[in-house]
Amino acid sequence: MLIVQVQVRVKPEWIEAFKAATLENARESIREPGIARFDVLQETDNPTRFVLGEAYRTTDAPAKHKETAHYAKWRDTVAPMMAEPRASLKFSCVFPGAAEW
Repeated sequence: MLIVQVQVRVKPEWIEAFKAATLENARESIREPGIARFDVLQETDNPTRFVLGEAYRTTDAPAKHKETAHYAKWRDTVAPMMAEPRASLKFSCVFPGAAEW
């Protein structure tokens, strides 16, 4: 299992629009067979900061995810909303902590 954390900082005036676009993408993403989990997290003390937690079943699933129409729509929609380029960190899963995985 591959875990990707995407860190995003959004311009304050775009927070609600970013959340709406990202939730639409997340709802479609969890339907993909290669995605085990897709979390959208917003920082409590700084609501302009988000983390997308993506758990992939295989190492090729992230590339397949980026080929989907819903990802392309999300990417193009949120690009002008970002205060800085998004960054990602990749992790291997040592212990999932959830029976559903």
